[in-house]
Amino acid sequence: MAVYSVTNKYLLDDFAVLQLLTPTELEAGASIVVAGVDATFNGSYTVRALPQYEFLGVDDQGDLVYDDLVPLPNQVLYAKVADNVNRVAATGTLTYNPVCTWISAGDVQAWLNITVVSANDSALITSAAASASQFAWRRRQESGYFDSLTTVPSADVKLGTIMYAGGLYRSRGSLGDAFATFDGMGSPAPIIGLTGQIKQLLGIGRPAIA
Repeated sequence: MAVYSVTNKYLLDDFAVLQLLTPTELEAGASIVVAGVDATFNGSYTVRALPQYEFLGVDDQGDLVYDDLVPLPNQVLYAKVADNVNRVAATGTLTYNPVCTWISAGDVQAWLNITVVSANDSALITSAAASASQFAWRRRQESGYFDSLTTVPSADVKLGTIMYAGGLYRSRGSLGDAFATFDGMGSPAPIIGLTGQIKQLLGIGRPAIA
């Protein structure tokens, strides 16, 4: 979860704009929560744009118009039906809490070919699935992909995420990044680090392509 401080606000043609103190990792389509600004701006919204210039309103074709002579960094724009508000200083927060749900504990159990019985094992494998989903989504975002948080983009990405979750689950009881083992002389291969195969499946480690 990321929480950003609001420094300015304004509203034109049913679009609200907040300027933030620091840059964000937001993208168009992200879900945000605005709080502590005022009754007009507060609420849950979907990001429409991330303008870097002053917003001037909407033209006759419905396009968003900006003044490229007035740079205003770190802005977030979202739809809000309300009266216009001139740009003024503001306080409050914008919260971004992406939760990825690409895979489930059942997916991981099926890949490991095991049946989880104890509550502790069930909690761990559920945590591994959630952690792997979040990690895979974040790494793909860092590589330039724009993925849904709820729908896995493709079968290969899903398999790579499941493989990583399986590695997280099977590493319990081990030291470092390998499977737990009773063989003190063994040299098991690391499994928590992203192997070449997992990177290939997730499509990371290289620029995103169309």
